[in-house]
Amino acid sequence: MPFHEILEAEGHLIDSHILERIFDTVVEYEGRFEVQQFHIGRTNSDPSRLRLRVEAPNQQQMDRMMTQLLGLGCSPVDGGDAEWKVVEKNCCAPEDFYSTTNHRTFVRVQSQWIEVENQRMDAMVVLEGNRAFCRRLRDLRAGDRVLVGMRGIRVVPESKERDRLHFAFMSNGISSERQVETAVRQTAALIQQARAAQQKVIVVAGPVVVHTGGAPHLAKLIRGGYVQALLAGNALGVHDIEAALLGTSLGVRLADGRQEEHGHRNHMRAINAIYHAGGIAPAVRSGKLTSGIMYECVKAGVPFVLAGSLRDDGPLPDTITDMNRAQDAYAEQLRGAGVVLCLGSMLHSIAVGNMSPSWVKIICVDINPAVATKVSDRGTGQAIGVVTDVGLFLDLLARTLVKE
Repeated sequence: MPFHEILEAEGHLIDSHILERIFDTVVEYEGRFEVQQFHIGRTNSDPSRLRLRVEAPNQQQMDRMMTQLLGLGCSPVDGGDAEWKVVEKNCCAPEDFYSTTNHRTFVRVQSQWIEVENQRMDAMVVLEGNRAFCRRLRDLRAGDRVLVGMRGIRVVPESKERDRLHFAFMSNGISSERQVETAVRQTAALIQQARAAQQKVIVVAGPVVVHTGGAPHLAKLIRGGYVQALLAGNALGVHDIEAALLGTSLGVRLADGRQEEHGHRNHMRAINAIYHAGGIAPAVRSGKLTSGIMYECVKAGVPFVLAGSLRDDGPLPDTITDMNRAQDAYAEQLRGAGVVLCLGSMLHSIAVGNMSPSWVKIICVDINPAVATKVSDRGTGQAIGVVTDVGLFLDLLARTLVKE
């Protein structure tokens, strides 16, 4: 085969199953590989090192193979410096732009490796002086220098740490009571580790939190200082406020599960009340809103972002209906996150996963096992799935973390 590259990779290649994925990728693209050197790490902190010659039958297959191998942490030995091209028109990248993964990435500039900042998937890399940044396509401006090709790029996948907490959540079916309690204990430990490291704990929540009776428990976690930002849609805010003001969720009484007479209009009454107050924070300050998730966020100074959608009623005056602005607001709150807890919201969970680097731990809690699978399948491989009732999970988590 006339087309070949010499590649190197380093990390916990064996116990993270990266080595077999590298070999499988070469075979998948009709190539061949020859291991020239392989050093196995002998301690928890000692990485393994691989030097590999790969061959492909043509340049097209080689380019496709290299795109995949870069994402697995392989980089050409004689790659040289990264290549950059200047953007000629706003929002228009050069045709051969490099599209980022969510893994830690370095680029070689003047023979020096520099780390790319604001790491996220599906972005471009822009060079500004001696610093490189991930930037979305819509944010590119004429004159930006954008990374192109596959030279001078080093990707570092998150490896399986040998001493980390081992999660044994079921990927299919509903976990038993004992397994849910185990998941809660391990989630609580991760949250405590993140707070000890001064990292943020972000909650992404859907309205099912209210429907399943989880709102008081999430409020308790916010009050206890275990939530640094809340990301949700308009529905979470509406039904939380409906529950706080009227004792119903979608017109169903939370006390006994029975339909309230004329309860179908209660969510609109809740929205109307917040408009009369001038917003959620003014409703809290005036004494109109005295309990619930949104109330605790305002009282504790925890920022929240409510992102609108096509199906929203109202929406609440605090809801951001411009999707670009909502994405920006989500991304801003995710900076510095150590743990993201996704509760019963598939679309928002996928969105947050796309915005988060791979070293941020994402715990996806949903009664439907397909939700956690979809989050992982869309590139967020670090997501951990917990298949259980969201209200039950929050109840147990609040009891574990908050001692009142």
